[in-house]
Formats: sequence, C-alpha cells, structure tokens
Amino acid sequence: MPNPMRAGEAKAVSGAAAARVHSVPRWTWLPAPGTWKYHALLLALGIFVLGPIGGLTAAYMNFSIGFFVGGQVLAGLLGSTVTYGYGAEGKHGANYIQTAAASVAGISAMGVLVQAMVWMGLPQPPTWQLVLYMLAIGMFGAGVGMLYTPILVDRMQLVFPSGLAVANILRALTDPVLLRRSIGLLGGGVATGLAGGIASAKIAALAAIDLSASTFGAGMVVGARIGLAAVTGGVLSVAFAPYFVSIGWLSAGDPPRKIMFLIALGTIMGAAAIDLLVIFGQVWRRYRSTSAQPATGAPEAGWKRVNTVRLVAWTAFWGAAIVVTGHAVLGQPISYLLVAVALVFVFAMVNGISVGISDSNPISSAFVVSVVVMASVGLRDPAVGLMAGMVLLVSTSVACDMQQDRSTGWRLGTNRVIQFRYQTAGILVGALLAVGFAKLFMAAYPVLKLDQTVMSAAQQPGQWNAAMTFKFVGILRSLTDDKPYQRTAIWIGVAIGLAIELARKILRSRPAYRRFTAGSRAGFATDFVLDTVVLPSPYALSFGGFVNLHTSLWLGAGGAIASALESRKKSQAAPGDATEVPQDMTGTSLFGGGLIAGDALAALGLGLVALGGLVIGT
Repeated sequence: MPNPMRAGEAKAVSGAAAARVHSVPRWTWLPAPGTWKYHALLLALGIFVLGPIGGLTAAYMNFSIGFFVGGQVLAGLLGSTVTYGYGAEGKHGANYIQTAAASVAGISAMGVLVQAMVWMGLPQPPTWQLVLYMLAIGMFGAGVGMLYTPILVDRMQLVFPSGLAVANILRALTDPVLLRRSIGLLGGGVATGLAGGIASAKIAALAAIDLSASTFGAGMVVGARIGLAAVTGGVLSVAFAPYFVSIGWLSAGDPPRKIMFLIALGTIMGAAAIDLLVIFGQVWRRYRSTSAQPATGAPEAGWKRVNTVRLVAWTAFWGAAIVVTGHAVLGQPISYLLVAVALVFVFAMVNGISVGISDSNPISSAFVVSVVVMASVGLRDPAVGLMAGMVLLVSTSVACDMQQDRSTGWRLGTNRVIQFRYQTAGILVGALLAVGFAKLFMAAYPVLKLDQTVMSAAQQPGQWNAAMTFKFVGILRSLTDDKPYQRTAIWIGVAIGLAIELARKILRSRPAYRRFTAGSRAGFATDFVLDTVVLPSPYALSFGGFVNLHTSLWLGAGGAIASALESRKKSQAAPGDATEVPQDMTGTSLFGGGLIAGDALAALGLGLVALGGLVIGT
C-alpha cells in the first residue's frame, strides 16, 4: 500500500508544524492566531454558519436519497475564504473550521432516526430527551474515534482518501486564483440547484420526470462507475419484480425495493466479507512492517500529543451516560444498551479501517448488523432495537469522521487536542439540529411521515426515497413480523455479493488484465462495461435496490455527464498544462456538491413557505 505521505512531507509536518511561527495576518481585521478571539471566530463560523449549511444538505440528502456526502470539502472551501488571510498557516484554521462544521453536518443527517419512529408508529420522546441521548452517543463516538487514532492514523498510516483530499485542498487554497475558481464553481452549483429545486416543484413537466438536482449532483460527485452501476441495480430490481410477485415475495403493485432492499443488504454484507479479509491482510502486513522499523527515539511532536488518561475517562463517562440516559430517561433495557456500547468498539475499528482504505463508511450496515446480533440474543421489541441501533449508527459515524479529520490534521500538523475540542462543539450543535431538521422537514413535507414500506409502487413519493429509513424500518419490522423468505433474500444477496466481489478481485489481480485496460481504448471500454454492467461494485449495485428506479437514473445521469466532461477536459489539456487537483476539487465534483446544497436550500425554503401558509391559515 502506498504511503499517503509524500517524500519529505513527514519532515515538513514534524518540523515546520511543531515549530510553527504565527505571522501577523495579512488582513488587519483578523484576530491574531492562537488567541481566544481567533478560536471564537473559527468556531462560530464552523458551528453556526457552515455547519448548519452542511447539516441541512446532509439531512435533505438522507430524506430524499438515503445517503449523504460529507461536508468537509464544502466547509474547507468556504472556511478558507476567511483563513486565506493568515497565509500558509491558514490551513490549520480552515482545518479547525471544517472539523467543527463536518461534525455538525454528520450528526444532523441522523434525523432519519426520528422519521423511522414516525413510520413505525412509535411514541416520540420529548425533544430534549432525544437531543440528550444523541449528544451522549456523539460524545462517546468521538472518544472512541480518538482512542483508535494512534492505531489507524499514526501506526498503520491508512490512506483515508477524503482526509488526504481535504489536506491537499487546504494547502492548495492558499492560492487566490484556485480559491476563486473553486468558490465560483461551488456557487454556480448552488445557484443552479436552487433554481432546479424550485422549478421541479412548480413546473408540472419537470415534476413528471421526477427532476432531482440533488441526486444528479450526487452522481456528479461519485462519478459514472458508481452512478451507472446503481442504474444497473435499479433496472434489475424492476426486471425481477414480476418473478418475485409470482413466488409470493411481493404483492401486485408493490415497489420492487420492498424485497430488493433485503437482497441489497445481503449483497453489501457478502462484498464486505471479502473486503474485510483483504483489508485485515493489508493491515497485518503494514503492522508487521512498521513494527519491524527501529524506533527513532525522537520525542512525539507537540501537535500530536493527547492526555490518554483523560481520553479514557471521557470515553467511559459518555459510555455510561448512554446507558443512564437510555434507561433512566428513555426507559430502554440496560442489557441491550450495554451490548450496543460494546459493539461500538468493534464497528468503530472495522468501519474505521474501511474508511481508511476505501473511503466507505457503511454506517447503515452497522445499524442493521447490530439489530441482527441483538435479535440473536433475544431482542424482539422494534422500539428497543431502534434506540440501541441508534448507538451504533451515530457513534460509528462520529468515530470514523474523527479518524478522517485526524488524518487531515496528521498531514498538516494541526494540533490534535484543539481539533478534538472543535469536533465536540460540532457534536453539541449537531445533536440539536438533527432533531430540529427532522421535525422541520416532516412538518413542512407531511409525505415524509408516510411509511413507504407499506406503500404500493404508485404511491411511492418521487422526491423522497428515504432509503436509509426504509432499511431501518424494514429490518426492525422483521423482529415482530418474521417471514422466512426475508432471510432467504438476505442470503441470496450475500451469495451475490461474495461472487461478484471475488470475481472482481481475481480479475483485477491479473497483470495481463491490468495491462490490457491501461494500454488501449478497447481495454478502458471493456473495464468500464465490466465495472458498470457485468461485474459492478456490489456497494454501488445495491443502491439500486434501496431506491426507486428514477432515483438511480438521475444518479447515473449525473455520474455519466461528469465523467464525460472530465475525460474530455483531460484529453484536450496540453502536456504540462494540466494542474493536478484532488478528486474533490474537480470542476464537476464542486459543481455537483453545489447542486446538492442548492436543492436542499430550495426544499427548505419551499417547505417553510408552505408551513408558514398553513400556520397563517389556522
């Protein structure tokens, strides 16, 4: 595995960062670095401005699609417009901002758990109880993530692709030309997404084709190989629906995803089993190679030091707070809360390794698997399963986000303790917004309260797929409404995922195949078809089973157009003229991220207008 630190980077980080000299800001209105005014400015920008924007976007994506794009790049870009005034050292301030803002955004996306309660007809606890519970879970996840940082980031030196991309972005944005270009693309996407979101709600012709600027934008971010693989999954779902009706797995008129989501879950599990074997093999080899290196005897850099005793105490306190809050405030059984807290230590490591190598954090799978594990030891109450599964969902999301951010700080030499403080501040605000955004969206759009797992295909809302909620409710309902064919569907998916992922890895391990794909257009085309139709990534393929077909089509369209534009741009670039930028900073990726944010703002604005009209009318 390639070392994520470039030649000489380690020396630059440990030397220049450790002996950092705070220069006078080039803009006189900026407070001096390191002062309380400096941190107050950055924190306010992160948790009160950029964080809520990212949180709104993440919450909207989870309600409309069922997954969300992290807010690190958005926050890093916009934060750099302020920290640019600090010159090269501004990268640390921008890193603090994106750490807090991404933390707010990640927690805000968890409002789908409230939607799951509504779908299942469960009584909703008072808002303050949900916020308190989610806050305890988030703080616990931050502690666990920080405990694993020395292992995953420092010792194993996993790549953490998004962490690397954000580090490169923050370093690059000291260039005013690149900063203006990036902000311009992002702003153009926001404006287009805003216009598209309003138009799709007001123009019947656009509503008829289920135009979704956010789904199209998500496709531009993930690219054609993922987007078109999702289309393949959606087409297969529709194609097999008549067969599932004939064998009694679906009723006439049911949406295909009512059974396909179980097969899709199994597909992910099967592929993950292969990937985990490969990942743990790579980790073991890396661990052995780093263990064999002689100790340098050099003292640990100051920016990297943490107080381990305090960190362990922090984690123990918030772990106990989950159990106390869950039992004393929410009335959940202690036994299952303890099981959930213990499982966090397993999934934070497994998912952290997955994020560190593949940039994939299967948080919904952590929820589903945890429910299955607890069911094996006697769990039968869906309400308990939801509350206990929430521990896994939120903690795993926060812990892996913690490791991702620490990998960025590791490359920049950013003070680790200060970064931790920014993250916990973001968790506090995010816990409030998660419940607030959930209640706001469901009040503004009552369709979000309707249980899609019992709706026919014709009744499925076009804009609001809520795939993550669909998965949660489906697996929780199996606790009380056990149907043997549902387990069969999951095992079929496991077999499919195992077979596809094994075939992909065997094929791509062949030197002859790699030479063929890299050496000609025919090879590239062959690999592209295999990657999108014949042997698509099981993770991307499964997405087509979680959502309705039109959502997969918009995702695929965005990916195809973005990949075509990027390929055309590279082919037209003169040798030596192309400027290498991280994937997150390509023009199509930035524009796509703006589309998502703009569409979210449009949905929020239209919802608030409609909600305001109802209030005035009453």
